[in-house]
Amino acid sequence: MKKLWEKYKEIIMYLIFGVATTVVNWVCYALIEPPLSRAMHGDQVVFSLWGITLTMSTLAIFIANVIAWIVAVIFAFVTNKLWVFESKSWKLSLVMKEFWLFILARLITGVIEWVGVPLVVALGVNQVIFGVEGMLAKILVSIIVVILNYVFSKLIIFRKNKS
Repeated sequence: MKKLWEKYKEIIMYLIFGVATTVVNWVCYALIEPPLSRAMHGDQVVFSLWGITLTMSTLAIFIANVIAWIVAVIFAFVTNKLWVFESKSWKLSLVMKEFWLFILARLITGVIEWVGVPLVVALGVNQVIFGVEGMLAKILVSIIVVILNYVFSKLIIFRKNKS
């Protein structure tokens, strides 16, 4: 069992903290979206392009999604640095490099999430789960984002020097 832990520790820790980060994201979204949607309710068109229409309701989903993403990214940086990839150095130049690379990578996947969730909702995957509109779209897009985040973190941000 110890050999399996040592061999797969990083992946196990990534999955644990990835799930925790996803929960942070979803809980923030679930707390923010309902009151925001009530405040911004309506089918008033804000933007329409290529047959995809953004209404006040989908704008509320977008805003709630972005806020939830920001909170989750801060949580993810700390947990990934300390416990997943075990980058223990607090040398300012290294921390700043890791932080900005992390932010850049998460912005890339963040754009996928920010655009992806309302897009998937607009394409008809708008099932309510746990009483939250668009939650199925949020779950589907989150799976893709988690995989991409691991690849960026492992290969670019927290890669181990082979010196």
